[in-house]
Amino acid sequence: MTSSIGRRRDLPPLATLRAFEAAARHLSFRAAAAELGVTPTAISHQIRLLEATLGQAMFVRHVRRVSLTPAGALLYPILRDGFDAFERGVVQLRRARLRTTVVVSATRLFTARLLVPAVGGFAAAHPAIDLHLHASDLPVELDGGAADIAVRYGDGPFGDLVATPLLTERVGILCSPTLGIATPDDLRRVPLLHSDWTSPIPGPDWASWARLAGIEGLPVTTGPRFTDDGHALQAAIAGQGAIVSSLTLAAPDLAAGLLVHPFGPVIEGGGYHVLTTRAAAVRPEIVAVRAWLEAVTRGG
Repeated sequence: MTSSIGRRRDLPPLATLRAFEAAARHLSFRAAAAELGVTPTAISHQIRLLEATLGQAMFVRHVRRVSLTPAGALLYPILRDGFDAFERGVVQLRRARLRTTVVVSATRLFTARLLVPAVGGFAAAHPAIDLHLHASDLPVELDGGAADIAVRYGDGPFGDLVATPLLTERVGILCSPTLGIATPDDLRRVPLLHSDWTSPIPGPDWASWARLAGIEGLPVTTGPRFTDDGHALQAAIAGQGAIVSSLTLAAPDLAAGLLVHPFGPVIEGGGYHVLTTRAAAVRPEIVAVRAWLEAVTRGG
């Protein structure tokens, strides 16, 4: 195959090819003129220019209609397929231009428990927005372009960022109902699961919960440890032990009966906030994502 790079294409004027393709498709100069927004005389002129350039007739002119010559019948499907490909490419470019991407950064447990199950609903409601979920317990710089909007735990201050409160954290005991835990004494017969927090704000653990509960002798340092909150919670769902974790973010699992909160006390924590820069806060796509986050945390 000979490459077209670096050489001039030997083609008739594009206007003549476009006029011919429309006229051949309709088998009518008048219909082609209506489609292209010109006069039938202009179509006839373009066709004659094409025929002169190629040195052969493209149409047989009848009294009130036209038909393709063998040369015209050969050229027509080539141009038709070419213009169809042009149209597909242009449509794809227009759609790409109309789409926008929003990167949402949130803690890993928040992302896994609340956002992932709801992301399909967002896509259905906002087909022109591509939502990218960035799960990390470490904060990202919203001014640096790593994310457009963030969900972060803590009460601030958040500097010059626009902060919208979402949820208040509540931490307590969670376990599978299959373990049959009903009293604090039952905790002594099951493994205690631990999550090693990587967040800049350390979370409650078995030691802090036991102090608040006034329980002594509980093996608060032993048991399986996880570096991912979601994995630890999944182990609790599987009946591998009890864990001190977020009652707030485990709400879907509690509602589904996968986990139970058998007794208190409950440790009241800080809040989850939606953060954006002031410039981003007014962008329509950011407004849509923020509204979605608020609906998700309300259970909507």
